[in-house]
Amino acid sequence: MVSVLRGLFRLLGEAVRDLAPIVLVIVFFQVVVLQQPFPNLDRVIIGLVCVVLGLALFVQGLETGPFPLGESMGEAFAHKGSLVALFLFAFCLGFGTTVAEPALIAVAGEAAKVAAEAGVIAADGAAQDDYAFALRLTVAGAVGCALVVGVFRILVGWPLHYLIIGGYILVMLLTAFAPASIIGIAYDSGGVTTSTVTVPLVAALGVGLAGTIRGRNTLVDGFGLIAFASLTPMIFVLIFGMVI
Repeated sequence: MVSVLRGLFRLLGEAVRDLAPIVLVIVFFQVVVLQQPFPNLDRVIIGLVCVVLGLALFVQGLETGPFPLGESMGEAFAHKGSLVALFLFAFCLGFGTTVAEPALIAVAGEAAKVAAEAGVIAADGAAQDDYAFALRLTVAGAVGCALVVGVFRILVGWPLHYLIIGGYILVMLLTAFAPASIIGIAYDSGGVTTSTVTVPLVAALGVGLAGTIRGRNTLVDGFGLIAFASLTPMIFVLIFGMVI
């Protein structure tokens, strides 16, 4: 019982430490710069307590479930020796976790509304729903392909920075030809793909896979999959805008 309480207080302390900078920034600008009292201070305090508890439980949940699961699955696929199964799992993992990402759903819906207002698509609800759904599928497919490329890089030992630099050069080239209405959406899509479920599973997959393959360094080769997951949606959405 004592050890459980110690662990709980440790998690709460870490959550408070992590949230302290943003809380101090908000308090400083609200009190010193704006010189205004906090609206609904009691609700703000209750919400802050909920955030601390939620963050502590969330971090503990990641350490207990997704991280070990992703690492063990990476090791299992490496021992299985089936590249087709490994690549298929990587694609499905990226696609499945991204297509249901709430941030992506919100951004796609907002993009559809703006596209309708700009006259890019029809203003009716069906056209907006189709546009938003197609955009979600494009981003999810991009993340799936990104994980396949990232897993292949770990297997063959290619340097990460070459692929990242080449990818951003491609983004710059596509930006020159893509319609202006899609560029901002494409750039934002790279950030909304890294969800709270995708990141720990993908990172653990890379670490587990690199730790199993002889000659690979988990620190050097195990990380970097998230970078691909943020890069490829920009490429795919720019192409999506050019096609649409």
